[in-house]
Amino acid sequence: MPHPDFATGDADALPLRLVAPETLDAALEALPEVARGWARAQGFKAGAGAVLALPDPQGGLWGALVGLGDETARRRGRFIAAAAATKLPEGTYALDPATDPALAAETALGWLLESYRFDRYAKQSAPRARLVAPEGIDAERIRAIAAGEALTRDLINIPASDMGPADLEAAAAALAEEFGARMAVTRGEDLLAGNLPLIHTVGRAAAPDRAPRLIDMRWGDQGPTLTLVGKGVCFDTGGLNLKPGGSMALMKKDMGGAATVLGLARMIMALRLKIRLRVLIPAVENSVSADAFRPGDILASRKGLTVENNNTDAEGRLVLADALTLGAEESPDLMISMATLTGAARVAVGPDLAPFYTDADADAAAIARAAARVADPVWRMPFHDPYEPLIEPGIADLDNAPSGGMAGSVTAALFLRRFAEPVRYAHFDIYGWNPRPAPARPKGGVGMGARALLEAMPDLLGLA
Repeated sequence: MPHPDFATGDADALPLRLVAPETLDAALEALPEVARGWARAQGFKAGAGAVLALPDPQGGLWGALVGLGDETARRRGRFIAAAAATKLPEGTYALDPATDPALAAETALGWLLESYRFDRYAKQSAPRARLVAPEGIDAERIRAIAAGEALTRDLINIPASDMGPADLEAAAAALAEEFGARMAVTRGEDLLAGNLPLIHTVGRAAAPDRAPRLIDMRWGDQGPTLTLVGKGVCFDTGGLNLKPGGSMALMKKDMGGAATVLGLARMIMALRLKIRLRVLIPAVENSVSADAFRPGDILASRKGLTVENNNTDAEGRLVLADALTLGAEESPDLMISMATLTGAARVAVGPDLAPFYTDADADAAAIARAAARVADPVWRMPFHDPYEPLIEPGIADLDNAPSGGMAGSVTAALFLRRFAEPVRYAHFDIYGWNPRPAPARPKGGVGMGARALLEAMPDLLGLA
């Protein structure tokens, strides 16, 4: 599916002015007489996302105003001006050169994100209004971010019938080919020979054409080392601890962690960051068959730790465990996992925030600052050491699903940290889905935390 892009050529572009209620009077005074009179006659108040097309003296289209809303609306929303992409009449528009540079950059990115359409199965009407890349912004960077986000959304939105482990592998291979990355894949029974038993255990019940696999992509030959690990559960029935139907409805998005790290990897590669990048994706389908793993089984892991499996629906942390162990063996400068891991995270922070865990206060601060700059909200959660006994069942080293139902996201993160140690590590427990349409964020698959991490890379990895 094509990635949204800016319009080319701005000679005939129509003026587009972003206006807040407190600056409305001054903005109207600066308009041509006919346009100013029309705006006043229409009672334009510059409410959040409001759009008003302005006439020229001949009755044609002169340009448009876009409302930013009052301070409360701006505090509660993000990418407010992006709504214009789908509300404006057909044409090519250019932001007022006097627009604040940060607002211009946010509007440009929001415009591209708002223009995204998932049209693999049904034709979707695309916005007829196009935006010229505003002056003074890093258009290449914004294009790269929008394209990475579009990849993430596409992968999540595709149903499991067309996005099984082999399809996810194909998507990673296409990305690797586009940017000259190297890729190796360990599949099926070879996972056992390669000492990746947990990935095999979770995925072995799937049909042969959906065999489990570990995707291993590498790119770059200079700079610090970054390993991204993404949960690639292409569909999660819950296994023998079968999910109820309502809980299974969105399980095509259970590979949202893999989709998000691939989107982030695309951003990194497109921008040619001086990073030695590795992407690890355990791609499985958690199915039900006579070969499915069982509650109560004691499972072996690559790290040598044994795991008492107390719920087959806590499979994501199992496949991530082997991938994290593999990633840690090379001692990268930083390892990050992203996964649609727990419902507890959604209860804690809802669908809009990306909760993350790290023991490094400096890393947490860098990620939080970056997230605020790029309107990609995150929230730090604690690796709370006093909860470690909850994941220690006694008859095995670890428990993948502690009883009691409390602190589910925290205990899952503590479980993963055991396999990432001693590497510097951060974990994101994301949702990967936008339940309600919002500016720049249509209903459906969505990346969470990727833009914040990209923005934080200079601080996290000491990039120039």
